[in-house]
Amino acid sequence: MRETRRLRRTVAALGVVALVATACGGGDEGAAPAGEDDAPAAGEGDDAAGGEIQTDIGVTDEPCPEEVNPDNGCIYLGTLSDLTVGPFAALGVQIVEGQEAFWQRVNEQGGIGGYDVNVTEYTRDNEYNPQTQSQLYREIEPDVLALAQTLGTPPTEAILPDMDEDNVVGVPASWWSGWDHESADYGLILNSGYSYCIESQIALDWSDENEGEITSVMAVGYPGDYGGDAAAGAEAWAEANDVEYLGFVETAPNAVVGSQDAAIGQVVGSGADRVIVAVGPAETAELVGGAMANGFEGRFIGSVPTWNPALMDSPAAPALEAVFTHVGPWEPFTGDSEAHQAMQEHLGEGNLPTNDGWTFGWVWSYPMKSLLEQAAANGDLTREGVRNAIDGLTIDYEGALPERTLTGDANESAVRTAVFGQPDADEPLRLRTIATGVTGPTADEYDYSSPCSGT
Repeated sequence: MRETRRLRRTVAALGVVALVATACGGGDEGAAPAGEDDAPAAGEGDDAAGGEIQTDIGVTDEPCPEEVNPDNGCIYLGTLSDLTVGPFAALGVQIVEGQEAFWQRVNEQGGIGGYDVNVTEYTRDNEYNPQTQSQLYREIEPDVLALAQTLGTPPTEAILPDMDEDNVVGVPASWWSGWDHESADYGLILNSGYSYCIESQIALDWSDENEGEITSVMAVGYPGDYGGDAAAGAEAWAEANDVEYLGFVETAPNAVVGSQDAAIGQVVGSGADRVIVAVGPAETAELVGGAMANGFEGRFIGSVPTWNPALMDSPAAPALEAVFTHVGPWEPFTGDSEAHQAMQEHLGEGNLPTNDGWTFGWVWSYPMKSLLEQAAANGDLTREGVRNAIDGLTIDYEGALPERTLTGDANESAVRTAVFGQPDADEPLRLRTIATGVTGPTADEYDYSSPCSGT
């Protein structure tokens, strides 16, 4: 059986080389020749003994648990998500399910380089807590090649130095602007879509044109590089458009502060035309509903993680329908790209996920798939080999996002398009898409040579 696995892996490795070379529009220059018979380095898996693909941590010659392809080896990817008590648990559970569905499809299509990919064995609940994240990372690190998901900007920042030391790359379940800059993310993070900072600027450009002139803007959000990044974008937009910026109101999850009463008071007292919101879904409903109940007359624009369809079952639903606009980096589950069609086919006709966290989990997985394919084509699925394959990587999102090449220059490669939606109880997932592929002059002209917030 082992010889059969090696033979199949040799054929698979040759196929990956051909696939990646075709995608790049050239030959396999720079990739390790598939027939090269180098002696394996210490710690390499059995697969390297044939000289085809070098491996080390998190890659085994034995098949994955509940394998799809019994003759394939296994690549183990870790997942650190908010699954129970954190402010994004409702989204986190669906993100995990979406990524599991994505990798199941990859495995059903034959895997990568003679390996199936497992993203379930090392899934842990970080509770959106940086300390918990650090502890869990150290627990799973000895057994995984990379991280299929690390949810939350502060939790991910907490483990970046360790990831750098360990040569562990990861996919963030967040959109901090630092993920576009190697100075902040050590060149380890495979992000997708815009950043919170760019999101705020696109949103305000669009809102100013479509929802009435903006003369003043403020931001409300969690401290750190989620709320702080969204606020930095709002401030940059205000400065560029000669609009009054009324500041950043820091709040926290209700589990920490008990309620959003203090933030509501500051919003109502500000009289702002627009409020950029960067909190969790429950806090969003409380902010919008509470402010409207207390006479606030402005509008709210919610960052990606602010929305959950369950909010339409809350007392805040009428206020959300009246004054809340949601921004996203790609179309919701009901979109019509090739990627969206694959998602819909996976769940079956007429079936929907609980929320669009499922869609996030699927779309976020494309960069890791492209990276593993490139590393396999290079003949090196060691941690170092995977990390080295990032530079110049081209990512195919099957139409969910435009194809993207990682150049290391955020001004050149950063995504600056958005999708807008409004709460609607009659729509699937209770959000009606009102504009797609939106760009904005402020966002397009923004000098993105460094992160908007944080380091």
